[in-house]
Amino acid sequence: MATTITLPDSRTEPDGSAVIRVLSYNIRSMRDDTDALARVIRACAPDLVLVQEAPRFFRWRKKLARLAAASGLVTLTGGATAAGPALLCSLRATVERSEDVLLPLTPGLHRRGFATAVVRFGGARLGVLGCHLSLQQDERHEQGGMLLDRLAAMGVPYAVAGGDLNEGPDGPTFKRLAGALRDGWATAPWGGEHTWTSSEPHRRIDAIFATQGIEVLGCGVPAGHPGVTQRDLGAATDHLPVLAALRVPGA
Repeated sequence: MATTITLPDSRTEPDGSAVIRVLSYNIRSMRDDTDALARVIRACAPDLVLVQEAPRFFRWRKKLARLAAASGLVTLTGGATAAGPALLCSLRATVERSEDVLLPLTPGLHRRGFATAVVRFGGARLGVLGCHLSLQQDERHEQGGMLLDRLAAMGVPYAVAGGDLNEGPDGPTFKRLAGALRDGWATAPWGGEHTWTSSEPHRRIDAIFATQGIEVLGCGVPAGHPGVTQRDLGAATDHLPVLAALRVPGA
């Protein structure tokens, strides 16, 4: 059960550190109620959104930009160029660089990728990686290793990664990531736990992880968060989002 805590608002601290909100959300290619989707995102007031299943086909850039604008955000990177993952950010973020990474293709399976960036919030510098891992267990485990390698190669002291893992905490890939990084929900549970399905949540297959040194202030499904309604959560997509508040040290 989640602890009873208030999720802090975003802010920059006098010591150069920054409190930021990070949202991870599988949006099912915006095939559902996009107005409800935008309301949920906007109510969470995120600084970063790690999107999975962003639009990838006809006019996908315009669709993603429309969602970002309706949510009070801008598109940072990703979409079709990362095989689905995308990053949105608030104007509070200063973007240093971004890179979309396509992972090796296994014949007969869906192509996967990472959306990555390095951003600054005040004096805090942060690597960001959004993912949507394979449905196939062996490929998923290999992708988990690639995720950790990619974070290590970003050349930043602190990083956050998250997305749809297609696996719960008892799975080998989830355990691999949680062993190397800090699992937000396990570290500071807040809100709800289970993320799938949105209508009958019974599994936690979506997660946000942080590297050592980042303080997890709270992490979980924002059910009951001001402005987030059960109706909108059920109408927006088939997953529930994960929202985390993190304190990132200054450089």
